[in-house]
Amino acid sequence: MSQIPASMAFAVPSRINTLNVLETLALGTAGGMLFLWANLPGGLISGAMIAVGVAAIAGRPLFMPPILTQTVLVLLGISLGSLVSRQLLQHMGAYPLTIGLLALATFCSTFGSSIYLQRIHGWDQTSALLAGSPGALSQITMPALEKGADVSAIAVVQTMRVIILTAALPLLLALTGIAPSSPPTAAVAIASPLELTVLIAASVAVALLLRLMKFPASWMFGAMIGSSVLHGSGLIEGGLPPWMRAVALVGIGALIGSRFARMKAKTLLSHVNAALGSFAIAIIISAMFVAVIALTTQVRFADIVVAFAPGAMDAMLALALTLHIDPIFVGAHHLSRFVFVTITTPGIVHLFGRPQEDVDD
Repeated sequence: MSQIPASMAFAVPSRINTLNVLETLALGTAGGMLFLWANLPGGLISGAMIAVGVAAIAGRPLFMPPILTQTVLVLLGISLGSLVSRQLLQHMGAYPLTIGLLALATFCSTFGSSIYLQRIHGWDQTSALLAGSPGALSQITMPALEKGADVSAIAVVQTMRVIILTAALPLLLALTGIAPSSPPTAAVAIASPLELTVLIAASVAVALLLRLMKFPASWMFGAMIGSSVLHGSGLIEGGLPPWMRAVALVGIGALIGSRFARMKAKTLLSHVNAALGSFAIAIIISAMFVAVIALTTQVRFADIVVAFAPGAMDAMLALALTLHIDPIFVGAHHLSRFVFVTITTPGIVHLFGRPQEDVDD
């Protein structure tokens, strides 16, 4: 029988977890700083994501604990809210049209990707529908488990979609001249210690309130709303110090990259073709709707591209921050899609997915 005290037995895993978290943050910071030094689009978020993702695929047990994830999301929300101005509200009249088209684009891309996965890769209907749905992985996991779908395959497709968008979208926007390769270092006032305290307290308070209301992405959107109100009303003019914004971007990148730590390399490789193919279908369909909106409204093309990109909300809003894209427009659309997917996914799976009795056979 082991003579190690119970306290030490519990301390060892805790120490290992701490080292894994520190390794995740160190890799993310190194990758983000390398991309920033190389003046690559997306800089901190893309570099952190790629560095952590590569290490995770190589077998490193990397992860971000909930408290650290929540802190990063609050910082991201505050940073996005500090960009709010009356000028950013000028296109709100176009929101009903563009949000309606986004819902239609989501429906079409889900079924387009689903048909591709079924016809080309032989997936069952339920797994294909859930993998094709451009929602958060957390939204998809529960119905996937309940319906006996291939959760690992769905996770690969969903994660690959976010990774590709986060890495490629800034590069695409920069190469086409739609967004600068290096975001302008505009003079952004830094809040005084008192203003910073009020800003953080108000943002966390709103985030906690939204969390109690079961609001989606409550930490990020709560902080964004609290910060937006304070900045939009003129009560506070300054924002977070640059190093705090950098922490938020590196943290989001590391969080996305760490998703690969839960996947075996064999599982990833076996589904990479399906992930790439379904992603291409979703992008083609989304591009059609983006073109329609760009030709019929006055909304900036870069704003439409990021708003309609079928990626995770936190990643796309982080890109909006680093590329100086309208956070209100992007946030409203990704939140709308999150709600749309949450409401419609169970019904779509019930109507078009594999019957429950087939799963049990």
